Formats: sequence, structure tokens, C-alpha cells
Amino acid sequence: MGRAKLPRKSTSIDMTAMCDVAFLLLSFFILTTKFKPSEAIAVVTPKSVAAKVAPTKDIVEIIIDKDGKVFLTLDDENIKEIMVNTLNNTKNLGLNPTAFKRAQFFGAPFSGMASFLALPEEQRKGNLLPGIPVKDSSNNELTVWMTLVRDAYQGKKPNILLKGDNLAKYPAFKSVVDAFKKNDFLKFQMVTNPVSIPVGTDLWKKTQAGEKRDE
Repeated sequence: MGRAKLPRKSTSIDMTAMCDVAFLLLSFFILTTKFKPSEAIAVVTPKSVAAKVAPTKDIVEIIIDKDGKVFLTLDDENIKEIMVNTLNNTKNLGLNPTAFKRAQFFGAPFSGMASFLALPEEQRKGNLLPGIPVKDSSNNELTVWMTLVRDAYQGKKPNILLKGDNLAKYPAFKSVVDAFKKNDFLKFQMVTNPVSIPVGTDLWKKTQAGEKRDE
């Protein structure tokens, strides 16, 4: 007697629960994603194969945009407080200390600093601001800013970063470096856009040789 054949049934999987979970995850990521805000100062840095990581503390960054306008950023509110008190005492600018400490960057001459700090955040954009005057060697206000930085750090050396646009002209860089030198800031780091070493170049060959020795 032949063996009874069991009826075959097609395999089916209920995907309803899986779809619900997928849509829940998708909704979560859409609602919690934060898009990167547009930069207040648009700068396209030159490319470099340097792999050195920029410091993350005690930073004084000078930014030069494509038009040669100069801006200053600081990461320490205590340093900002010392600087604003010095400015108010020596130049009688009447600056708001709270607004000064909250400012992400500074990009106006001292004569217009009070108006700069009073601007709404959406209007405090690099293309709308004059920047710190540096083009006139007899009135390079960045020299005064760097003096304020030097005195505020009281002998401690901050990490000086120079971030320049790829289209910025040499005179702007020279004026910034002159301001550094006049305040004995002889070491600074250039902020660049890191890229991989081109294959076949001498630097690539040296790197490959070094990796083989390490092995």
C-alpha cells in the first residue's frame, strides 16, 4: 500500500508587523534628524594631504573669506569676558558683555562693534559684514585683537588656527600673519580640506615604504 501523500501548502509569512516597525523607524529618523545649518562664514579651504588633527580646546581661529574679509572666533567664554572688559575700559566702547560672550565670531571694526553685537543672528552673516579691518597696515585692527587674546591668556599660549578661503588673495594672509608676529604668535596651524595622497607620488612611495617597515 502506497504511503499517503500529505497536501503541500505554500509557505507564507505575515509581514504586517515588520512593515509597521520599518515605518516607525523611518518616522523616528525623519523627526529626529538635524540638518547641518549653513555656515555664517562661507569658506572653501584648499586641499591638503596633511593628516594632523586640529586641537579642540583653547582655540583662536582667524577666518579669511574669498573677498579677503577677516573674522575672529574664540571658544572660551572666560577669555571673551576678559577681552570685553578690557575693550570697554580702554576704548570706552560700551559693549554688552553678555552679547559679546554669546557671539560665535567677530567681524566688524571696533567703531561698529556695538552695532554688530546688536544684530539678529540671521543677519550676522559673513557676506553682510565688513570684517575686521586689516588691509591698511597703519590700521590693522587684528593686531589689537591678538593683543587682547595674548593678554587674556596671561602667558598661556592658545591654539592659533588660520582658515583661509582658496580664492583669498595673498595681502589678506600677510596682514593676518603680521598681526600674529607683532604679538609673538609665531606658531599657527592652517585649516585645510584633507585628501588622500595621490598614488605614485614621492610622498605616496615614502608612506608605502614606511608601512612595509612597520609590518
